[in-house]
Amino acid sequence: MVDYCQCVFFTQFMKQELYKKAITVLDANFQEGGFTIPSAGLYPFQWKWDSGFIALGFAHYDVEKAKTEMRTLLDAQWGNGFIPHIVFHTDNDSYFPGADFHQSELHPLSSKKYRSTGMTQPPVSGFVLQEMYRIAADKEDMLKYIKEHIDKVFYNHVYFYENRDPQDEGLVYIYHNWESGTDNSPVWDDIWKTMNPPEYTFVRKDTTHVDASQRPTKREYDHYLYIIDIAKQHNYDDVKIAELSPFLVQDPLFNAMLIKSNQALIELYELIGGNEDKIKTLLQWQSKSIASFNEKLFDAELGAYVHYDLRNEKAIRHITSSSFSPLFANIPSPERAKVLVKTMMDKFGGADKYLCASFDPTSDRFNPKKYWRGPVWINMNWMLFLGLKNYGFADVAARMKHDSIELIEKYGFYEYFDCRKDTGEENTPGYGGNNFSWSAALFIDLVNTD
Repeated sequence: MVDYCQCVFFTQFMKQELYKKAITVLDANFQEGGFTIPSAGLYPFQWKWDSGFIALGFAHYDVEKAKTEMRTLLDAQWGNGFIPHIVFHTDNDSYFPGADFHQSELHPLSSKKYRSTGMTQPPVSGFVLQEMYRIAADKEDMLKYIKEHIDKVFYNHVYFYENRDPQDEGLVYIYHNWESGTDNSPVWDDIWKTMNPPEYTFVRKDTTHVDASQRPTKREYDHYLYIIDIAKQHNYDDVKIAELSPFLVQDPLFNAMLIKSNQALIELYELIGGNEDKIKTLLQWQSKSIASFNEKLFDAELGAYVHYDLRNEKAIRHITSSSFSPLFANIPSPERAKVLVKTMMDKFGGADKYLCASFDPTSDRFNPKKYWRGPVWINMNWMLFLGLKNYGFADVAARMKHDSIELIEKYGFYEYFDCRKDTGEENTPGYGGNNFSWSAALFIDLVNTD
């Protein structure tokens, strides 16, 4: 019989070794230019929401790297407050589409210092600054840092509400699936059916690093590139994009992150003192945004929040991990939160599965191996864990954390993971990029969070 104390010691030893490995992953991916790549080879540049999550991992053991990560990202902000989803700090031809395709310089207010995309990603920077303050041992020093950078985040939010909310309802749109962060989700399939883009000729670079069966198809890429081309034809002008883009969606994840970051900015500005006008503006945004979010994006029949196709004026009625992200931003009432958690556990929480699949496992569109069509992502689990915890769903939160850590223990710091505990395969690997930065960073934070 194995001694219980020996088992506990072994488990703690393994976690300590993983913790060291997570630090090694982050340090190896940190670049001389002051930013961290998500994964060597596959993602050789700086990604917006990756950098936010990465900074949280650094904050636990190297606060200067955490500060540098966010400072470098915010330094790429455009003159209109926009922050791009990829910043091309270096010349590297191992990624497509790169800086030459995106041509961010077409926009008159784009950064003159950095080339980038003309798209953005979920606005995590506000709540990341707040989390960095929570983690920091030297609160005074971190608050000084935040004071120096917080206005850039505020003006990023100004950009969204002034340029991405054409109906003045407090919900902002995304004009490209890459802006959602959930790149090839089945949510977009019906939008692709409304489009007929040309056949592009290009060389895929991602499939030289990752099995093509785990990545979006070539025809999906045709749609992606076509949307960018439309934006480029109009110099990334937001008015023209809102008028002409075939893809215009109010995404619950994107808007939940914006609302969460609004609240973080309110609380940080209160800590700093002054800034009453900015706080008043943020409170006005919050009031309108949360009301519209609950009224427009909640589907009572599905028991979940859904995406809304603003171009075709209809809800996109699929359940994804994004459907539960409002828990992280304190958007639903306690009663509605119970409905959300029931939906999550009924559809995603079977004993044969890890929480939380990125797409409804009961749907015929579910694919447990393919990017955002079904696999588990650690960044989504991290947000859902905190949301569940804040609403008092302690048992489900504990399972979310446990499942996340177990996946990393079994497979390593991969980009995404199969949600099935038994895949029918002898050796099921993690999927996507290995030594993936936000998986390592958020493992560090999860281990340090009760």
